[in-house]
Amino acid sequence: MEEKKKVVALLSGGLDSRLAVKMMQNQGFDVTAVAIKTPFCDFDCGRGCGFEIRETADMLDVDLKTVYLADEYIEMLKNPKHGFGSGMNPCIDCRAMMFKAGKKVMEDIGAEFVISGEVLGQRPMSQHGPALRTIEKEAGLEGKIVRPLSGALLPKTEPEERGLIKREDLGMIRGRSRKEQLKLAEKFGFQDPPNAGGGCLLTDPKFALRAKDLFNHTETPTTNDIDLLKIGRHFRFDAKTKLIVGRNKDENEMLKALALSGDVLLETKDHVGPVSLLRGDDSQTNLKLASDITFRYSDAPKELPGIVITQKNDIGSEISAGAISESEYLKYRI
Repeated sequence: MEEKKKVVALLSGGLDSRLAVKMMQNQGFDVTAVAIKTPFCDFDCGRGCGFEIRETADMLDVDLKTVYLADEYIEMLKNPKHGFGSGMNPCIDCRAMMFKAGKKVMEDIGAEFVISGEVLGQRPMSQHGPALRTIEKEAGLEGKIVRPLSGALLPKTEPEERGLIKREDLGMIRGRSRKEQLKLAEKFGFQDPPNAGGGCLLTDPKFALRAKDLFNHTETPTTNDIDLLKIGRHFRFDAKTKLIVGRNKDENEMLKALALSGDVLLETKDHVGPVSLLRGDDSQTNLKLASDITFRYSDAPKELPGIVITQKNDIGSEISAGAISESEYLKYRI
């Protein structure tokens, strides 16, 4: 028997990428899936952009390779060639990086082309015709990206020219409606198809403000800096100093886990309240302000002073804290 030809699929775990994989399998291709993880779009984060990716790969019966774009992604975010969307989302540069990762896998395993679940017109910045062509060019994959759900509406690709795929086997889906995808899901026997994803964190307006603040004040943010952006309330005291205040027990534990040498952790002594993390200048002025804000978000009576415990590099101390008015602390809130 003739060996099946190989293709590489960018797999998010969402419905569109599942359908794209199934369409290629039904046309006789051996599909290898590539899941892309970035500091801002982690398919294990539970926010909707990852739908239990490993289970998805098992359900589709495909090999799964995971690629983590970390430092190179952060470097790109400083000055994306094709700019930002409505938030701090560099969609075109981001997609190009993902396809470059897919291209490397394609070359490593001897695959014919790369596929994705992209739908023409579904996302305003990266899924219109000119953007799709730009992404292909930037990724070095001109003519080698097949988008099965909308392929019959797009220019012919190299695999189509070579007769590897037929236009009549490609979809004509466009826009944001999921009606046609749900019909396909029923046809393929998908049980409980996932809802539309929550999208990249960088498209979230509140998160984008935090990210912009970080990149404005830190020359080269680390993944630790970025992980902190995902939790707590954020306050900017000065160019070098910020405070993150936990909002619940899980975030309190995460702040403790993310604390680095030199960071100060703060907690109220005698009352239930948040853990706060002070990073930067821990001068007496900033420490007092951080303590007062921590105390403000605790269950302590606001009309009486209290004690906040501070810890830096395993050395603990206590500081007197008191009520701080909304107008005093909200001016620091990011």
